[in-house]
Amino acid sequence: MIAKQPQTRLDQRYSDETATATPWSDAEALLAGSELFWISTVRPDGRPHVTPLLAVWSDGRLHFCTGPEERKAQNLAANPHVVLTTGTNTWNKGYDLVVEGEAVRITDDARLRELAAAWEAKYGSVWHFDVADGCFRHSAGHAYVYSVAPRTVFGFGKGEPFSQTRWRFPLED
Repeated sequence: MIAKQPQTRLDQRYSDETATATPWSDAEALLAGSELFWISTVRPDGRPHVTPLLAVWSDGRLHFCTGPEERKAQNLAANPHVVLTTGTNTWNKGYDLVVEGEAVRITDDARLRELAAAWEAKYGSVWHFDVADGCFRHSAGHAYVYSVAPRTVFGFGKGEPFSQTRWRFPLED
C-alpha cells in the first residue's frame, strides 16, 4: 500500500530566510537509508519509554519488530501511538526526522516474508528471520512486527540553511 502524498509546509519561524521546504521524496530516501531509529512509547502508567531499534521503510510505512515480552510491545498493547526518530547527533549538519503514527501489528505471513527479506537486504544475514504463525522467528524466539503509517512527520535541516519542514498525511479511507 502506497501512502497518500502529504501536505508539506516550511515553518518559517524556525527556518533560515533562504530555507525551502524539504520535498517528501528526500525525507523518504532518508527514512529508507537510516540504519538506527529511536522509538518512543508510553508505559501503562503514563511514563515515556524510549529505546533504539532497527526499522525498514516499505510501501510508505516504517516497520519494526520486538519480542512480545519487551517493554515496547507491552506498551503498544495498551497504547499504539508511537514516535520514531532518526538523524544525526550533530548540531550544524545533517537532517533529523520525527515520525508520528500508530503502530499496527502485521500478522499476514506473506507480508512478513516480504519484510523479512527487506530486513536481510538492509541489515545483512545476521538479521535473517523465518516467518511462522504471524511472527518473525529467529534463534532467540519470536518477534511481533509492526507497521507505522506516518500521520505527521517533522524534518529538521541543520546547518546552512537551518530548516523545519512538516508533512501531514491525510487520514486513510
